[in-house]
Amino acid sequence: MEFGLYTFVDHTPDPVSGERISAQQRHSNLLEEAELADRLGLDVFAIGEHHRSDFIASAPAVLLAAIAARTKRIRLSSAVTVLSSDDPVRVFQQYASLDLVSNGRAEIMAGRGSFTESFPLFGHDLQDYNALFSEKLAMLLEIRKGEVLNWKGTHTPTIEGRGVYPRPVQEQLPVWIAVGGTPESVVRAATLGLPMMLAIIGGEPARFKAFTDLYLRAWKETGQDASTFQLGIGSHGFIADTFEEAAELMWPRYAMQMGRIGKERGWGPVGRPQFDFEISPNGAMLLGDPETVAKKIIHEHELFGFTRYSLQFSVGSLPHDKMLRCIELYATEVVPQVKKALGVSQ
Repeated sequence: MEFGLYTFVDHTPDPVSGERISAQQRHSNLLEEAELADRLGLDVFAIGEHHRSDFIASAPAVLLAAIAARTKRIRLSSAVTVLSSDDPVRVFQQYASLDLVSNGRAEIMAGRGSFTESFPLFGHDLQDYNALFSEKLAMLLEIRKGEVLNWKGTHTPTIEGRGVYPRPVQEQLPVWIAVGGTPESVVRAATLGLPMMLAIIGGEPARFKAFTDLYLRAWKETGQDASTFQLGIGSHGFIADTFEEAAELMWPRYAMQMGRIGKERGWGPVGRPQFDFEISPNGAMLLGDPETVAKKIIHEHELFGFTRYSLQFSVGSLPHDKMLRCIELYATEVVPQVKKALGVSQ
């Protein structure tokens, strides 16, 4: 069982002071956060791709390469690579290069993305949203099979007998599929025999059980190797020494960030009752003191039987020292409590 962190490298003003640190400082903080996660023995550190002013992670492979040079063992992943608007050849080359730099620690987590800014930015039509992802995923998987690529494309170029280099350290570069709750995406991941990361960022986690059940059923029905089965769960969260401290820190930042995104999408404003539900025992957010957060993860393991848990530990811009404390508590208190309760060796 693996425990990881993921971030979109939020870069928003502090909701209390109104001040915003420089992009350079935010990236410097990110490197320190990843170094700490590695030093404390967490398994995965992942960075999501976005093309917005409130997230400064438009090139995750570059940031992960910087992290690779300052870490020793932690796996390094995207979360996600928006494959629909990217070039599968370049994606493979970037992450194969990361694999070489990190001595075999790179992963690609491919997804369609929850935002659409990358489509007009790179000249793609949103009407091709599904077709682009399906074809580019197939192309990426073909590239990782071997050095020489022969490919007949519709939304991608036709390539005849061209080598794609460099090749990774790992015999096969891991590719995960990130899913937000679409049954077709769940079945695609299982049918292709690919690990799935399910994002649960709101509501009651129990309502997502149908998706993990579908994944397991489709995995078995398509004859995939049971020994390679991997299922990840990812959720918003924040850990502090007390529940009250965690809630006080997160609430104004969550309200500002989710309120901004909600306004763009035509949702209503984020109210405190909604936040209070999300941080309650029945809500999806893993917020609170270590014991509270551990209990939630244990409950979700009972629901889903995941093999990897990833915490999105930055929703809005939190103070750097509080982020480091969150990582410390997660690694040294939450994870050991969960492993002990589940009978997993340290």
